[in-house]
Amino acid sequence: MKKLTLGMTVLLLLAILTACTSSGKNEGQSSNSAGTDSPAKAEAEFKKLGDEPVTLTFFSTSGTFPDVEFQTLIADPIKKKYPNVTIERIKPAASTTNEEVLSTHVPDIIYSSSSSHQRIIRTGAYEDLRELIKRHNFDVSRIKPILWDYIKDITKDTGGEIYAIPFNANQHVLYYNKDIFDKFGIEYPTDKQLTWDQVLDIAAKLTRTENGIHYIGLSVDNLTGLAKGLGLPYVDRKTGKAALDTPEWRRIFELNKRIFEIPGYVTPDGTWNWGRDQFMKDQVIAMRVTWLANMVGPLEELRQQGVEFNWDIAPAPNFEDQLGKTREAQIHSLSVNSQSKHKDEAFQIIAEILSDEGQRILSRNGRVPAIINPELEKEYGLDIPVLQGKSVQNVFIGEPLQEHYIHPYELEITPRLTEAAEDLAVNGLDVNSAIRKATDAINKDVETLKTTLGTP
Repeated sequence: MKKLTLGMTVLLLLAILTACTSSGKNEGQSSNSAGTDSPAKAEAEFKKLGDEPVTLTFFSTSGTFPDVEFQTLIADPIKKKYPNVTIERIKPAASTTNEEVLSTHVPDIIYSSSSSHQRIIRTGAYEDLRELIKRHNFDVSRIKPILWDYIKDITKDTGGEIYAIPFNANQHVLYYNKDIFDKFGIEYPTDKQLTWDQVLDIAAKLTRTENGIHYIGLSVDNLTGLAKGLGLPYVDRKTGKAALDTPEWRRIFELNKRIFEIPGYVTPDGTWNWGRDQFMKDQVIAMRVTWLANMVGPLEELRQQGVEFNWDIAPAPNFEDQLGKTREAQIHSLSVNSQSKHKDEAFQIIAEILSDEGQRILSRNGRVPAIINPELEKEYGLDIPVLQGKSVQNVFIGEPLQEHYIHPYELEITPRLTEAAEDLAVNGLDVNSAIRKATDAINKDVETLKTTLGTP
């Protein structure tokens, strides 16, 4: 009897051990299976673009992005490939701030230039894209390093979030009005990159009054534009103090001062700040060095309105010891709203725009691609009428710089640079005095911003 009981006990223990072992194996297999099947499982968790009708909203927070480009580069190509997918643009009143729009609307896709990233981060509207990148197997190695490295740099001191995918590289060129050059018998800028000394010499010859019309030889976006040729920050990332008191910034102030001192550049009534409208609409500026995207789309809109003139493109100039480099490549980017109900669909739209075909559409319509594909640059501008016959190859002469780190307070303190330029142009300040004044003003602003916006 004891032997029987003992035997039954042994059998029972063996059964329990077998069950435990089997259970452990099943759990392990289940875990491994989940790892193996995770892409399929993840795929099942989101709707593939086009499976169901969907309307996504789009909002541009900054940067020049006229309707003609929105339709040509984004809305129309997506509609063509996915007839049941519609992208509608949110177009608030001009006086409405981004913060106001994002507090009352939930745009699924957010378009930004790098200048507004920090401000939008503060609203909480950006989704951290790391999980979406994994789930949709998005290959970030295809993106140009100077663009992707900047995106990563934004949050390297915080949580390493990825808030945006580069849409295009906004590079700098020298636009020039051939009619003004012809009028005064001056040779056009060449396809070779010029030094600032050479450009200022040309500008001096073209700054004059003729038949009651005052012509300006050169527009450069002043201190903020010139500083992009050396990749200079406005605020020191580590100290949080103004970063203007350096040899590099002094070089920029001195160059801007020289431009303002061209006879006739500052008019008797004190006009000194020349920009896009004077080049494009008034057509009184001979040369303008600025962002590519700042002009191409608006010039195409102007052409569609029946206004055309004889202009072309040359490489952006630089200091003699910096030849071979141009200016910072500003990032225009696409993000997903953290409150969107269509995050996966929105990200799939971004992935489509970053595909070779999507980026080919950008390139052929006047935007420099964000991805590494030299073949696309050969097709630059082929489909946009305003670039036909232009020297578009000059867009790619010179190496663009990675954009400097945009401090969380930079957008708020940028007006101090405009004030500094005005001090140089019309208020009689010398370079050192203008730098000291701007430095003091920025440092005071920073202390105030720490209180109002919080320590970055």
